[in-house]
Amino acid sequence: MSLEFLLTSIVVVLLPGTGVLYTLTIGLGKGFRASVAAAFGCTLGILPAAIASIIGLAVMLHTSALAFQIIKYLGVAYLFFMAWSILKDKDTMAVSEDKSSASALRIALNGMLLNVLNPKLSLFFLAFLPQFVSPDAAGATNSLIMLAAVFMVLTFVVFIGYGAMASMARDYVISRPAVMAWIKRAFAGTFGFLGLKLALSD
Repeated sequence: MSLEFLLTSIVVVLLPGTGVLYTLTIGLGKGFRASVAAAFGCTLGILPAAIASIIGLAVMLHTSALAFQIIKYLGVAYLFFMAWSILKDKDTMAVSEDKSSASALRIALNGMLLNVLNPKLSLFFLAFLPQFVSPDAAGATNSLIMLAAVFMVLTFVVFIGYGAMASMARDYVISRPAVMAWIKRAFAGTFGFLGLKLALSD
C-alpha cells in the first residue's frame, strides 16, 4: 500500500459530503455515541459500492443510462427526504441533555442508505482503486479488497472525528436554541442542494 493512496484517501474522506453532513447532524443532535453509529452506517454504506467496483458491476452503472438514472433518483429522493426530516421531524436534530431516545440502529441504517443510494460512489471506486493496483500483478483482486478496506477504516475514523467535534459543540447549542434553528435550516438546505446537484448530474 502506497503513501500516495493513504494521503489521497484521507483528502477524499475529509471533503464534506452527505456522510460528513449526516454525521455532524447526528453529533450535534444526539451526542458522540449516536455519531459513532452514524459514522458506522455511512462506512457500511460504502461496502456495496466497493464490492460492485471490485467485481466489475460498477461498469453497468457507467454504461447503462437507465441503471444509473434509477439509482440516482432513488438517491435524490432520499436526500430530499433527509432535508424534509431535519426541518419537520423534531427528533432528528433535537438537542437536549437526554440522549437515550436515539436509536443506534436507525441512525446507522439512515447513514448506510445515504451512501448505498449514491451511484457516484460506485463510479468513484471504479476510477479510484485501480489507479493503485497493477492489473497484471498477481493477487490484484486481493489488493483491491485491501485498499477498499483501508478506505473504509479511514472513513470510519475521520467521521468519528467529525462526530466528536459536533458533539463537543452540543453544550453551546443547547444554551442557544436560535443557533440550533439556523443550523437545522443550513443542514436541511445543504441536503436539498446535494439532492438537486445529484438530480442534475449525468
